[in-house]
Amino acid sequence: MIRSTFAATLALTAGVTLAFAHGDVAPQPVDTGTLPTLGEEWLTENPYRSEAAGEEVWAEAVRIGASGYNQNCARCHGLEVISGGLAPDLRFLEAEEYGDEWYVERFRDGYTQNGITKMPAFGELLGQEAAWAIRTYVETRPDGDSLDAFADELAEMRDTLEAGSADVSAAQARLAEIAGEIETLSGAPVADSIAYRAAVQLAAGAPQDKAAETLTIGLSAAN
Repeated sequence: MIRSTFAATLALTAGVTLAFAHGDVAPQPVDTGTLPTLGEEWLTENPYRSEAAGEEVWAEAVRIGASGYNQNCARCHGLEVISGGLAPDLRFLEAEEYGDEWYVERFRDGYTQNGITKMPAFGELLGQEAAWAIRTYVETRPDGDSLDAFADELAEMRDTLEAGSADVSAAQARLAEIAGEIETLSGAPVADSIAYRAAVQLAAGAPQDKAAETLTIGLSAAN
């Protein structure tokens, strides 16, 4: 289902991207110093998924990937990876072998059509650590519809946390439950949602207002 949906999205956007060249975008460097190095030979499967690298590496890859994506990809593929129609919506690119192969080929070699660069080749400029970090971020984008189902409850929790009157343990547990209900469009098992981020912050001992800020920013972006 995910593969067919992404293929349909790619077909629908192909005509639009003919008129939109973005080869003039200068790639911005991505600091991947806190991620495991991967060597010179390019991999064909994402090595930073939690089941392969562990949750800490996965979370760091998501963090670095978010920065790399926003600097290099968001202009065409959209903020939070929500495409405006000029380029494929990468949230639907399945988090499995097929999606990895398609992604890494485009990232390394770029895409040119009729002599016009639609996507620059990022491989040699950014390296594969940056490539797979961005991939990790992209595939963990939450399904907006599943997030919307909890928007009112998350807003109420935000208000309580902002006031500093929440039962932190209960709030963290409920945020974790909500996070488990929010799906990705790629099929990745964990969505990097605002509920997930706030739950992790509280579990790590962050102040209530920090988790409230995370929820505020996420809820504002969703609207």
